[in-house]
Amino acid sequence: MSETTTTVDRRAFMAYFSSIGLGSTLLPGVLWGQATQQQASEISKEMIAGAESISGLSFTDEQRTAIAQGLRQLKGEAASLHKEPLDMSVFPAIVFEPVPPGKKLAPKTKAPMQRSRAAVMARPGSLDELAYQPVTVLSEMVHARKVKPSELTDMYLARLKRYDSQLHFVITLTEERARKQARVLDAEIARGHYRGPLHGIPWGAKDLLAVKGYPTTWGALPYKDQVLDYDATVVKRLDDAGAVLLAKLTLGALAQGDVWFGERTRNPWNPATGSSGSSAGPASTTASGCVGFSIGSETNGSITSPSRTCGVSGFRPTFGRVPRTGAMALSWTTDKLGPICRSAEDAALVFAAIQGPDGYDYSVKEYPFNWNAALKPSQLRVGYFKMSGQRNLFERRDAEGNTVPNAEALNFLKVLESLGAKVVEVEDPTPNGGYLDDLILHAEAGAAFQQPTLVSQLDVMMRGRTEFPSTWPDYFRAAQFYPATDYVNANRARTLLCQQWWNLFEKYDVIFTPQENTSVTNVVGTPSIVVPTGFAIPQPFQGRGAGGGGRGAGGGRGDSTRTAAPAAPPAPVVPLPTSMYIMGPIYQDEKLLAVAHAFQTATDFHKKRPPQFP
Repeated sequence: MSETTTTVDRRAFMAYFSSIGLGSTLLPGVLWGQATQQQASEISKEMIAGAESISGLSFTDEQRTAIAQGLRQLKGEAASLHKEPLDMSVFPAIVFEPVPPGKKLAPKTKAPMQRSRAAVMARPGSLDELAYQPVTVLSEMVHARKVKPSELTDMYLARLKRYDSQLHFVITLTEERARKQARVLDAEIARGHYRGPLHGIPWGAKDLLAVKGYPTTWGALPYKDQVLDYDATVVKRLDDAGAVLLAKLTLGALAQGDVWFGERTRNPWNPATGSSGSSAGPASTTASGCVGFSIGSETNGSITSPSRTCGVSGFRPTFGRVPRTGAMALSWTTDKLGPICRSAEDAALVFAAIQGPDGYDYSVKEYPFNWNAALKPSQLRVGYFKMSGQRNLFERRDAEGNTVPNAEALNFLKVLESLGAKVVEVEDPTPNGGYLDDLILHAEAGAAFQQPTLVSQLDVMMRGRTEFPSTWPDYFRAAQFYPATDYVNANRARTLLCQQWWNLFEKYDVIFTPQENTSVTNVVGTPSIVVPTGFAIPQPFQGRGAGGGGRGAGGGRGDSTRTAAPAAPPAPVVPLPTSMYIMGPIYQDEKLLAVAHAFQTATDFHKKRPPQFP
């Protein structure tokens, strides 16, 4: 019997026990061991009886006969399923609905976008002086013909090439494509044709988005040479909006952490440290002024964690607003795509271009996004989470271990109050609901990568690096024993969780917190943006649910903030960006973006530049 056949037979065998709720017991493994040692072609009731004492189970003789018969029947059916060509472009028929049963989104009419007014800058002597300007400023300069799309493209390409050797954020430059796009956009603006605020703005894509003619590596060695013959929906939409794709940017291997098959992506504020993950490259390039904006993805913290680490504005939209068509799947009911930018209004402009149904990702609803930069915090009901269990999030430990005020978080609260917001403390309704995230991810990620897992195709990801090796192969293997009944019931419990958060946001338009429990908020689908609030000496990670990158960052299941440090000299301790998480009700993304924009209008933390990358 070949190794592949044996693996498939074993998977079919184990699947039966999962289907009857015994997948997490010792019984399947014991029986399989007996079957292979005895070179038996079938499982008998005697073999089941022999395995029971080891597994801590007890069946009647009649039950043993039924189990053996069921296994023989299922074996062929499971083998047939494994022969189906299910690639990443196939969505499951099951769709997550974040709106609780019996509830409806409020009727909403599409309104014209209301942007803030940005003065047109004079053309600088060196275009590098534009590198850190937000999209709001760059777009006005392009519109006023102060700078050409091709000139911005040249400037940002040069910076990508200059700093990649230090920050390791590029997997593939799309230089030929970018220059061709820029020439077309130059000609259009010269004729007076302006596509809108993204016309001529260079950007970078997390390399789990398909781009025709270029590798789509998913950051993992087994897919290093993968080329997909189509463009992701988000790529198409940004092409249509006039944005210029410069590069496919790093992500931790298969959306885990900041370590990919080439290196570890670095934080521009301290290149001795990683940029967190898994949208490691998008956050690092945006923070170092090497693209106008970028697109990341999040399953649990993979936009917000690297954005927090690198001091940029990372926006995770409501689940079901941006099509994932053409993106690597990890968890079909929690994956989201969103912009990583230098300002909240930039994120609103990019989001407006990429949101809405595409006819393929049928989780996406048609629901208006009405950006109004003039919306004031005083017009909204604003709350905040102060406590995480027994810990006060507006306090922290200093270098001597003393409890001191979290000055940056307290300042955020004061700024909102100065803008007229009536801010009230709110209790987190589901502080312990994060366990559902792992139950759901286990099943969905295990299914997404089942076929390469069955033939050990991914094991190369575990070898060759002593520093932060991938834990995905073992995670996907363990998922093959996960009971289907637990997955179904986890989603039933998820419905109750969604109801609790729906009830919460009936009372509040926006809730902010220094530490978001991303394991919960990603499961319920609520939107979130992280914005920089200052600088402080970083604290050690203090537990689950800190927005640390989840599937995004690297360790246990994948979080670089949870991973043990490598056996190497410690990185220099320097002040790093601090951030605030701002959340809002599902499909009301403009509200939290407006609060973030108001804060950034009153402060300049989002304008700070890493000194090593001028």
